[in-house]
Amino acid sequence: MLRAFDRVLLKIPVWRRVRQHRGFRAAYGFEETLWTRKVADQQVRRLIATLGPEQLSALEISGSVWRDSGFKSYRQTTFPAFDICADVLPERFDLVIAEHIFEHLLWPSRAARNVLAMIRPGGHFLIVTPFLYRVHLNPVDCTRWTETGLRQFLAECGFRPEHTTTGSWGNRECVEATFRREFRLFNRHFHSLENEPEYPIVVWALARAPE
Repeated sequence: MLRAFDRVLLKIPVWRRVRQHRGFRAAYGFEETLWTRKVADQQVRRLIATLGPEQLSALEISGSVWRDSGFKSYRQTTFPAFDICADVLPERFDLVIAEHIFEHLLWPSRAARNVLAMIRPGGHFLIVTPFLYRVHLNPVDCTRWTETGLRQFLAECGFRPEHTTTGSWGNRECVEATFRREFRLFNRHFHSLENEPEYPIVVWALARAPE
């Protein structure tokens, strides 16, 4: 009911402008995270918390979401100045993070091997990527993995499958919304966080490098 009411209101120009105000969004039940990423964001941060982030040197590939996460040291890269499919930094890190990057790579295996080369022995790689999600060019969109597929992909690139934790989340309602191109902020009043394992919209893995 609330969702249908919201769609009616969105046809009113003044209402669309009001919804852009952060304070109003919060009062209306919205959070500053996408529905498609809400659960994944929570789960991967719990995984990283178990590693003791205050002791880790971290590298984030083409992003800065983790900048203020309490790491001992933090560095980020940007594309095209740094191309993970072709480049390797001279430094080594305890943790490399790539969120919503690998689906856009023409050479994901090369990229994963380059990631492994930048991780200290026994260090970790966090990868988050969509599955049941419409094609989104940035500048290209190439690849999807299930949990099993992601685990095997990482093993093929040199990570140890017995030391890889995977997870996924999604439901039919959220999948349908993305295919309608409704990129909605999560709203606690009418967005379900129920997980339907056969309809994953996002998949993640925390893989450990050999020691």
